[in-house]
Amino acid sequence: MNKITIAIDGFSSTGKSTVAKRLAKALGYIYVDSGAMYRAVTLYAMQNDLIKKDCFDKQQLIAQLKDIKISFKFNEELGFAEVYLNGQNVEKTIRTLEVSQFVSQVATVSEVREQLVFQQQNLGKDKGVVMDGRDIGTVVFPEAKLKLFMTASAEQRAQRRYDELIERGDDVKFDDVLKNVQSRDHIDSTREDSPLMKAEDAIEVDNSNLNLDEQFELIYNLAKDKISESN
Repeated sequence: MNKITIAIDGFSSTGKSTVAKRLAKALGYIYVDSGAMYRAVTLYAMQNDLIKKDCFDKQQLIAQLKDIKISFKFNEELGFAEVYLNGQNVEKTIRTLEVSQFVSQVATVSEVREQLVFQQQNLGKDKGVVMDGRDIGTVVFPEAKLKLFMTASAEQRAQRRYDELIERGDDVKFDDVLKNVQSRDHIDSTREDSPLMKAEDAIEVDNSNLNLDEQFELIYNLAKDKISESN
């Protein structure tokens, strides 16, 4: 049976990664979290004092891109691949609100995007991949057989993100999470290089009123239909 490439784009905290992981597992495909790659670069920048609340040394980050090695290693216990930055497991660290506050700024740097898009295209060159992010269907895999664009209200997305962080034990306030979601929406949608936008042939999925199972069933059926068409 022929395998296809599935691109899932959308706003932050729409559950792209959650459904993409589940979809990849159900189809026996490889899952790639492109957002985690940008988060890993952001964490590197933070660790090396290249980005702070009041400054961002883009040129130094660009100069050090060659020193940033990002990899994914499958964790059988968890059932998905975790992110490693220069050999260190950073899966939990990159999901913090602190990293979220800077990741959209880092993602605006053309040199960062160029390097990560190259890596992402290599990961998906043999198809049989589910990848989520901001520009997967428009830039990374414009020829993807199935493109999805996920959306929901900012308040709904902030509530989901807040619940997730609280469950992890993070000390956060809902208003701060909402402001972060709104700020990221603005930066992601207005950046010059590969702004967040719905591909012309993408199917929009508004999951504001869908639970995880309903959302998965909808997307899984769309994927099965596209796979059938390709055989």
